[in-house]
Amino acid sequence: MNPVASNPLLGVALHAVGALFAATCYTPEKQVKRWSWQTYWLVQATFCWLLLPIVGALLTIPELGAVLSEAPRGAMLRSFLLGMAYGVGGTAFGIAIRYIGFSLTYAIAVGLSSVLGTLIPPLIKGTLAATLSKVGADWVVAGIVVGALGIAGTGLAGRLKEQDLAGQRLGGEFNLLKGVGLSLLAGVLSAVYGFALEAGEPIADIASAHGAGVFRGNIVYIFANTGAFLTTAVYCLHLHRRHRTLGELIELPAGPAQARLPVNFAMAALTGVFWYGQFFFYNLAHVRMGHYKFTSWAIHMIMLVLISSVVGLVLREWRQCRRLTHATVGIALAILVVAVLLLTYGNYLGDLASR
Repeated sequence: MNPVASNPLLGVALHAVGALFAATCYTPEKQVKRWSWQTYWLVQATFCWLLLPIVGALLTIPELGAVLSEAPRGAMLRSFLLGMAYGVGGTAFGIAIRYIGFSLTYAIAVGLSSVLGTLIPPLIKGTLAATLSKVGADWVVAGIVVGALGIAGTGLAGRLKEQDLAGQRLGGEFNLLKGVGLSLLAGVLSAVYGFALEAGEPIADIASAHGAGVFRGNIVYIFANTGAFLTTAVYCLHLHRRHRTLGELIELPAGPAQARLPVNFAMAALTGVFWYGQFFFYNLAHVRMGHYKFTSWAIHMIMLVLISSVVGLVLREWRQCRRLTHATVGIALAILVVAVLLLTYGNYLGDLASR
């Protein structure tokens, strides 16, 4: 049961807000000093994948206790386990960056995730063929394909940028085979997050019956995000044990950079707020997408790449690059804009036909 009126145009706009949060969620990390990666990652994960989903559900889901008691246990477990797989994908993404750089990792992982996370859930449910035979489906498919090409284009532009700024080298850890393998793993398992949300739909239906309205999906994050937190926490604690860095949570190690522990915690918490914000708005957008709701994941991923690239341009991160690099990123952004327009128009046509 979902009484929310469809409005794909508003849904796409809300996806843009969520993508803006996603594109900027790791900017606070630049202010974190004298913390190891695992300390920062564990703290921000505690906020975005454990605490904030619970707070969000408490604030937006009426009669939360009753919803949890009535929700199917199988749906809870499936969403949690799929969330755990997503957490593994996030870790693989972070490791892949060390081997092939951020841009190539982003292009491979996000591009693969956008396609798989969009098409496989309806394929598994057996509704993909019927859905794609409806009005506007050709525009939707074109948008997904064009979006994947645009993401690949931003990856190429990013690779050119890395060459421009690093003297044609990524560094001593460059390993194409390992990096591509981990990026593929990250793309597949990141797409699983969409499956985790899909698996939690029966829980969201119970929340709707209790009056959750547009916030119905917030209940699912309790299970999907907690699963991601578990795998992330296990890996971070493993690194803490190996490098003996857990003490950084209560006392900063000595170092040349000026740093304050409260500032580090505040920046990690802000990262968590931004990360959770992207999916808070994702849910608000998803419930309004109408007939082609399954396109939400593709729209979110494409707009994430588009907005993050624009943010990089605004912050003048490309100013020292060659004209070739500037032209490549410009073309890639234009392709991504076309992809968003195609997906929006396809959703609009599908919504009109279903009324």
